[in-house]
This record gives sequence, C-alpha cells and structure tokens, in this order.
Amino acid sequence: MGSDAATVELLPGAEKLPDFRGESTWVVSKDSIPEQMAALKAKGYTYLVDLTGVDNQGVDPRFEVVYEVCDLRRKKHIRIKTKVAEGDSVPTVSHIWKTADWHEREAWDMVGIRFSGHPDLRRILMWDGYPHHPLRKDFPLAGLPTEMPDIAFTAKAPLEGGPFVTSSAPYAQDREPRAHPIEERTL
Repeated sequence: MGSDAATVELLPGAEKLPDFRGESTWVVSKDSIPEQMAALKAKGYTYLVDLTGVDNQGVDPRFEVVYEVCDLRRKKHIRIKTKVAEGDSVPTVSHIWKTADWHEREAWDMVGIRFSGHPDLRRILMWDGYPHHPLRKDFPLAGLPTEMPDIAFTAKAPLEGGPFVTSSAPYAQDREPRAHPIEERTL
C-alpha cells in the first residue's frame, strides 16, 4: 500500500499482520468496521473486491470476516480482517459499497455470520428455511439429510431441457460440443 505509516493513519487502532507476498493485512475491531471502511473508500479504495467469512473452528472468536479492497487508480490493495464470535454480528458495509449486499448475504448463508443493519439478510444460495451453514468446518462433507424432500432431490433437474440447458435444444448440436455424445465427436 505504499508506506505503513499512511495506512496506520487510515486505520486507527488497527493491528498490522506480517506482509505475505507483498500483501498488506490489517485486523480491526468489528465495531469500527463501518468507519474504517468509509475512511478507506474516501481515500481512494473504491472497489470492494471481495468479502468472505472464515470459520476457525476451535478458536475464540470462531469466525473472521475478510474484506479485500482496492484503489484502482493507484493500483493498491489492502486486506482487512475482523473477528466475530459465534452468535455475534458485524455491522454491514452495504451502505458503503453496494456489492457488499450480496457478499454479506453469501457469508451469512454459507458460514452463518450475521451482519447487523443489512437491508435484506436472507439466503442467497441455500433455500429459505435451511437450518445449516454448509461452509462451517463442523458441517459434514457428505452433507446432512433434509427434512424437505420436495426441495432436495436426486432426480433430474427441473430445468432439464429449459432455456439454460442447451443439451436438448435442437440448435445446440451445432454450437455446444458437450451436447454431442462422446462417440460422435470428431477430435
């Protein structure tokens, strides 16, 4: 990011982690996230590249939220981490970056990290009412049985042959190589 002194001014109270492969990582308290992120955006870090949840099972606090922000003009990148206890929440940054809306919903859906003040915190990948968070480390690799047999299924997908599946469309044979059986392909 340039000099660490400039970053310390941007992120008061932040703890700098050792640089790794030229990447700068800072740990801030979860309560200061909105103010810290607004300050970074005001200083040119206008692109929220990613926001993700991490499960550190066996460590207290259990979760981390990791923000990757970028200053595209100066080609600078910074990573911000904050720690979150199980059952606790992190203030939303969706009012600072619109894209955080979807990132926060995914972190909630997959890891179970709540974002206080989020305008629409609901599932984005799993169905409504699903009681688990599949990217938690205590979630079994083979999955869990569902109590909703009409939703989780092993039969043919409901969109088979629909507008997003090209294999059964008559015109797909000319443009989609995966639509041809293996023996018909010419290599």
